Amino acid sequence: MAPVSERLRWLFLAWIISMCITTTQCVDRSNFKTCNQSAFCKRQRSVTPGNSPYRALLDTLELNENSMKLQLLNKVNKVPLLLEVSGLEGNMVRLRINELKPLKPRYEVPDVLVKEPRTVPLAVVSRDEGSVEVSLSSPDHRLVLTAEPFRLDVLAGRELLLSVNSRGLLVFEHLRQRKDTFTAKVSSAVGSMWDTIRNVFSSASKKEESSEEGEEKADDTDPTAEQTDDNKAEDGEAEKVKEEEEENEEGMWEETFKTHTDSKPNGPTSISLDFSLPGVENCLTRAPAVSLCSSGDPYRLFNLDVFQYELHNPMALYGAVPLLLAHSPRRTLGIFWLKLPSEPGWAETWQGEEFGNSHQLLLHSWFNETVLGKVLDYVQGSSEEPQTDVRWISESGIIDAFILLGPKPTDIFHQYASLTGTQAFPPLFSLAYHQCRWNYNDEEDVRSVDSGFDLHDIPCDVIWLDIEHTDGKRYFTWDPNKFPSPRDMLQGLQSKKRKMVTIVDPHIKVDSDYKIHKEVRSHGYYTKTKDGSDYEGWCWPGTAGYPDFTDPEMRSWWASMFSYDQYEGSTENLYIWNDMNEPSVFNGPEVTMHKDAVHKGGWENRDLHNLYGFYVQMATAEGQVHRSGGTERPFVLTRAFFAGSQRYGAVWTGDNAAEWDHLRISIPMCMSLGLAGISFAGADVGGFFKSPDPSLLVRWFQTGAYQPFFRSHAHLDTPRREPWLFGDENTRLIREAVRQRYALLPFWYTLFYQAYRTGEPVMRPLWVEYPTDVSTFAIDDEYMLGGALLVHPVTEEGARGVTAYLPGKGEVWYDVHTYQKHIAPQNLYIPVTMSSIPVFQRGGTIIPRKDRVRRSSECMAGDPYTLYVALSPQVHTGDRV
Repeated sequence: MAPVSERLRWLFLAWIISMCITTTQCVDRSNFKTCNQSAFCKRQRSVTPGNSPYRALLDTLELNENSMKLQLLNKVNKVPLLLEVSGLEGNMVRLRINELKPLKPRYEVPDVLVKEPRTVPLAVVSRDEGSVEVSLSSPDHRLVLTAEPFRLDVLAGRELLLSVNSRGLLVFEHLRQRKDTFTAKVSSAVGSMWDTIRNVFSSASKKEESSEEGEEKADDTDPTAEQTDDNKAEDGEAEKVKEEEEENEEGMWEETFKTHTDSKPNGPTSISLDFSLPGVENCLTRAPAVSLCSSGDPYRLFNLDVFQYELHNPMALYGAVPLLLAHSPRRTLGIFWLKLPSEPGWAETWQGEEFGNSHQLLLHSWFNETVLGKVLDYVQGSSEEPQTDVRWISESGIIDAFILLGPKPTDIFHQYASLTGTQAFPPLFSLAYHQCRWNYNDEEDVRSVDSGFDLHDIPCDVIWLDIEHTDGKRYFTWDPNKFPSPRDMLQGLQSKKRKMVTIVDPHIKVDSDYKIHKEVRSHGYYTKTKDGSDYEGWCWPGTAGYPDFTDPEMRSWWASMFSYDQYEGSTENLYIWNDMNEPSVFNGPEVTMHKDAVHKGGWENRDLHNLYGFYVQMATAEGQVHRSGGTERPFVLTRAFFAGSQRYGAVWTGDNAAEWDHLRISIPMCMSLGLAGISFAGADVGGFFKSPDPSLLVRWFQTGAYQPFFRSHAHLDTPRREPWLFGDENTRLIREAVRQRYALLPFWYTLFYQAYRTGEPVMRPLWVEYPTDVSTFAIDDEYMLGGALLVHPVTEEGARGVTAYLPGKGEVWYDVHTYQKHIAPQNLYIPVTMSSIPVFQRGGTIIPRKDRVRRSSECMAGDPYTLYVALSPQVHTGDRV
C-alpha cells in the first residue's frame, strides 16, 4: 500500500445527512423509495462494469477554439451521442454528452451557472487509430481520449488524476417512441413488411448471382457462408427480441409507488457516468461514520421533506449540491455534476481491492498499444495504489460535468464559485442572534420575548414568526385576532433596532377569497398536472396550489408581492423565511410533488425537481431587493437548496432533535455546506424536536455562537425555552456565549465579505488551511473560522475535557480567553467546565472585535473596534485579518 501521507481522502458533498438514535422515533422509511424501488436506479445498478458498448468515432472529431466534439456510438442500439469536451479558464474541464439527434430536446439546467464559462484553446498533441491526446491551456495538463471502449483520462505531467468511463458505466437512455402505441405499432408493422419484402428480393438476387457463377467455382465457395448469413439474421432477430424485452421492462413507461402512479410519457431517459480517482482510499461524507462504498443503497440527491430524519443514512433530505471533492497532500480535485438528479438522483461509489487494485492492473494491459498506453509507461504509481470509483445516476436530462483541477483547496473554491457564484454578502444583523419558535402566540407574546432579552441583558437582533401568525395559513397575511397591528409591532422592534422574520411558504391555500390564490390562478402561474389542470396537494393550509417558480414571469410576480403596498403590514425591518419548498406535499408521493407534474415549457417535475426551492429563494430575495429600489441587501432563509443557492441567502439543517448526537453532527453538516459554496448555514440551537436539558441547551448555544447562522428554534409541542427559563446560572452561561458572538461580529462580517469575494468557506475543515497535514483529514469535531480562529466546541455530555489538535509545524496558537501560547503541532488536552468554549487564535493574524456589546448589532454601529494581534514566531502578522 502507498504510505498514508500519499493516500487521497475525500468528502462527498450532496445534501444534509442525519442519524437515527435508538431512543427516538425515526423517519418512516416506507414513505420513501430505495434504489431498488426506483425503476431507473434499479436498471442502472444492474449494468455490469467493464462491458461498455460505447465507441468514440475518431473520424468525426472536430476541434475548434472552444471545444472538441466527436460522436460516441452505442454498438448495441446504434444510437449516436455527441460528446463535447471544453477546457475552461481557471483550470477546469467541462464534459457534455447528449443525443446527436434526440426526438425532442432534453432538459438542460438553467440559471445555476452565473454565466457561460469562458473556454481556453485545445490542441492535439498526438493521435493514432485508437486514441487522441489533447493539451489544455496549461502545458502540464492533458486529456487522453481512447476510442474503444470510450474512455477519457485527465493527466498532470506524469500523474493520472482522473478517468472517465474507465469502468464502462456510461449509460444514456435515448428518447424513443413507445412500441405499444398505435402509431408505433403501425410503424413497426410497415417496417416488418418492408423488411420481409427486402429480404425476399435480396435472397432471390443472391441465388441468381450464385447460379451465374457456374459450377466450376462451387468448390471454392465457403460452405459456411449461407450459414453465416443465417446466423447474422438470427443474431439480428435476437437483438430485436432483446430490445423489445427491454422496452417492456417494468417501470420504463409507468411506475407505481404505494398508491401513486407515475406516468412516463417520455419513457426511459436516465443517464449515468463513472469517474475513477486513482489513489483515493477513503470515501467519507459530512460524518465520518458514513461510507459511500458499494454496500447498501447509493446516496440519494432528491430534495424531500423527511420528517424526523435520520443521521448517518444515505436517504434524501431537504437539499442537494452534487459536488465531490478529493483531497490529498499532493492536490485537491473536484467533480461538479450539473444535473438535477431528480426523482431520485443517486450517487454511489465503489472502493477496495475488488475494484481498485484490479482496475489499476487492467489499466496497463488494455491500452498499452495506444497513446494512453505510451503515456502510462511513465505515469507514477503502482497497481497497489488504492482507487475509488464514483458513479452519478440521474433520471433525465443530459450529462454535463465539470472537472475542477485545483490543485489547492482554495483553487477548488474559486473554480466552483466561478461557475455557481459566491455566497451573498449578508446584512450585518443576520450574522447576529435570532430567536424563533413555532409559534409566538400573538403581538403581546412578541413584546414579552423582546423585553425578556433586555431584562436579562442578552443581545438579540431578530424575532421570528412561524405559520401560526398568518390568517389561516394564508401567506402574506396576519391573523386579525392575534396580530391585528403588525406595523405597530414591527415599529416597536425597530425602536430597539431589532428585526422580524416571517415565514412565507410556496404552497398557496385554495380559497376563492384569498388574493394571492386568485392572482396566481388568473395568471395561470400554478404548476399543472399531466392533464393540464392546476396541480393541488395537501399542506399546512389544507388543499393548496403550487406556483410554478420555474416560470420567470411567475417569479417576477412573486417578487412584487413583497413590496410594502402588497404585503400589508410589512416594513423595512421585516425579512423572510422560505420553508417547505422541496416542495412538501403531504399527500404526494414521498411527501412531494408528482414527477409527471408539468412546469413552464412542458418540462416535467422529474426534470427540474431540485430547482424548485432554489427558485423560491431566488424570487423572494429579488422581492426584497426590489421593494427597496435596489438598495437593500436581502435576508432569506431556505430549507431546500441546490448548487447556486448561496447567491440568495442562508440555509439551515432542518428539523433536528434535542439530542447530543444532533449537536455533534451540526459541525460536519455546516462544514460540508460551506465546502459546497453555502457558507451561511447553521442548525437549530437546542434542537427542533424534543426538549433539551439545561446542559445540552447551554452547550448548543456555545456551539451555535461559533457557527455561521445562529438561530434557536423549537417545535410547537415543546415547552418554552427562551434563554432565561433555565435558572440564573444557565442564563449567565448562555448570555456569555451570545455576547462572545456579538463581540466578534466585525470578524464574522469580514469573513463573509471574503466569502462573497472569493468563494472560500467561512467555516472550514482544518485540512483546507493545512492541506499537507494528514492528521487534519479526518477531524470533524473542530474547525477553522477563516484562517484565524480554531474552534473546538464541547459536544459530549458530561465532558470534563476535550483534546484539540493544533496544526502547523512551528506555528503558535493563543487561547482567546487566557492568551496562553501553545506551540504546534500538538494534541492539546483542555480541561473544561460548563463555561468553556475552547477557541484559539492563530499566530500571524489580527481579529477585529467590538467589546462593548449592546442589545442589538445596530446599536453597536458607532462603537469602537478593538484589534487583537497574535504574533507569529517571526513576529509578524502576515496578511491575514
